[in-house]
Amino acid sequence: MPPGGVIAPGAREPGARDSQGDAGVAIRPAIEVEARAITPAPTRAHQSPMFSAQQFVSILTITVALHLILLAVAYAVLLERKISAWVQNRVGPNRTGFNFGQSFMPKFHFWGLGQPIADGLKLLLKEDYTPPAVDRKLFLLAPVLGVLPALVAWAIVPWGGVWDFPGLTLFGVEIAEAGTAVVAAAPIHVGVLFFLAVGSLAVYGVVLAGYASNNKYSFLGGMRATAQMLSYEIPLGVSVLILILLFSTPRVDLLVQFQATGIFNWNVLYLPLLAVLFFTCQLAEANRTPFDLAECEQELVGGFHTEYSSMKFALFFLAEYMHVVTAAAFFVLLFLGGWDIPFIALPAAGGIGLVLLKSAVFAFKIFLVVALIMLIRWTLPRFRFDQLMKLAWRGMIPVSLILLLGAAVVVYLDLPGRMWWMLGINVATFIGMVLVSPYMPRKGMENRRIPLSGSRFSPAEA
Repeated sequence: MPPGGVIAPGAREPGARDSQGDAGVAIRPAIEVEARAITPAPTRAHQSPMFSAQQFVSILTITVALHLILLAVAYAVLLERKISAWVQNRVGPNRTGFNFGQSFMPKFHFWGLGQPIADGLKLLLKEDYTPPAVDRKLFLLAPVLGVLPALVAWAIVPWGGVWDFPGLTLFGVEIAEAGTAVVAAAPIHVGVLFFLAVGSLAVYGVVLAGYASNNKYSFLGGMRATAQMLSYEIPLGVSVLILILLFSTPRVDLLVQFQATGIFNWNVLYLPLLAVLFFTCQLAEANRTPFDLAECEQELVGGFHTEYSSMKFALFFLAEYMHVVTAAAFFVLLFLGGWDIPFIALPAAGGIGLVLLKSAVFAFKIFLVVALIMLIRWTLPRFRFDQLMKLAWRGMIPVSLILLLGAAVVVYLDLPGRMWWMLGINVATFIGMVLVSPYMPRKGMENRRIPLSGSRFSPAEA
């Protein structure tokens, strides 16, 4: 992209799919939309507006999205409890309404939708105990550092594509000028790189919590989280690098535009192995099962948050769900077409109705991915820590580097239909993994099963 950030109408950014390349579907002129979004609309000479269209839309997006995210995180806890009940053939929370025991309030239970509010009130009213031997400043700072990265990462998320903003005038004062704007808090050009940089900060909250607690279990949990996050950030970064290499842009909104020509242009169809790698790394980054070794109760009591209570514990609890929702959002953006509706062509820019429709589609896809993440938690057992490290260093990192090498060759040779080539590389890499796996070094004797009398898994007579 030129230094000015604007590409002339009709030009085509490197990495865009053409009619000969991918799935036989031509891409809409997303770059022209970008140019329209950057170029301000003319204003009246006698009055200067307070905000440009992009500034006003960004402020509005921050205000609305912040409250939606916090509400979604609260009800994500209820969703997980209902999914776990469904998996275990239980009913789950369904009695807590909004009356909270008050006689003048409605008696209806509202299907348990008041449960997150009751949980929040309970945590607010619990004793906020701080152990005397902790490093108090770091102990109080850690929960905040756990929450902030997950919130800040939403700044670059394009909720509803591009909005043809009509402008806003109140009492004869022009508040915001008319123009086109990306529905995001900060539609910056480094997009996905910003997401990686902010996401890597989440480990500091866990490390500080383990260090400042002056507790061996907490310290071991912090050390585990550090090793885990650093290991899985390598294949995560390589996965993002492959996408940047293929599409020649780190901008999230443009990556969505390249997929917004129908379901047969979504990256998950051409990069299935890369999508699995990215999804798995996001599970590890969010400390979700089967990667929640930093807080496994059978070994470390509560792990890094053992000494936390009341709202300080609640911040860690909510930070995990914020990371889950954030991970789901970026998986949808990079691999599931963002706000694109299968088999329905939506214009790149439009009015408020189109923006709301795209935002609703985007939110629904996030809901499906979050439900999948929660289902995985109640389906798969937890890894041992040595298995977790082997999966990263012996499996995911080599595979991601092979995919990166393949993408580099395809881009360097400028092969036609590059996404079909990438699909072939993904399939070939998977077949190679299956063929090579039996010849990989076997596990050592340090974790062998000990024969036990009466055990059907490792009987003593074996």
